[in-house]
Amino acid sequence: MKKIAVKAARRGADRRSIISALFVILLGAAIFTGCSEVQRDPGRIYMPDMGYSRAYETYATTEEQKAELLSKGIHFSNTPVPGTMKRGELLPFLIEKDKIGDTTDYHASRDVKSPLTSMDTVEAERLYLVNCAICHGPKLDGNGPLYRGGDGPFPAAPAQFVGKAQYENMPEGQMFYSVTYGKNKMGSYASQLSTKQRWMVIAYIKSKQAAGKAAAAPAAGSSTAADSTAKK
Repeated sequence: MKKIAVKAARRGADRRSIISALFVILLGAAIFTGCSEVQRDPGRIYMPDMGYSRAYETYATTEEQKAELLSKGIHFSNTPVPGTMKRGELLPFLIEKDKIGDTTDYHASRDVKSPLTSMDTVEAERLYLVNCAICHGPKLDGNGPLYRGGDGPFPAAPAQFVGKAQYENMPEGQMFYSVTYGKNKMGSYASQLSTKQRWMVIAYIKSKQAAGKAAAAPAAGSSTAADSTAKK
């Protein structure tokens, strides 16, 4: 009886060893398969557009570019649906973009005032340096890295915000129109900067223009006084 019991115990131990070995082999195979670079077919997707988002081009602002994207099956518009605004946004800019050859809305934007009541100056400067200084220059002199006095890759001279009356006298609403819809060689920044951020950048530009005028006023006064003294 003892020999039978010993043999039964050995058979049970052998079975457990075999089962353990099979378990280890199966576990190793599962780990190896899961970590392999073999591309597996994910199966059929009922609505591919919902399963995989399509890429879009941030700077696709012209109708020609949008038509080109549409021909490739990419539906993209970088402007919000008319009459809508995102949560937390400032009051919408109600003036629409002029049609080609028309400047009615551009001139009407002169009457729009900034809704900002306060501003984070440090953040406004950062937004300007990141988005605008590459063309208009860190000093707002129209001589950014892309222009470099005409030696840069961009041939057209950017706007000189400080020291040029045309832009120093430009109303903030008209600046906002230009940043929102683009003007001349500059494209729209509506997809890069929120409404509040655009107003912050304009407020920063206006603050630098005011500081430039204040610094120029004493110099002009001194030269006038010197001329008067010389005449006497």
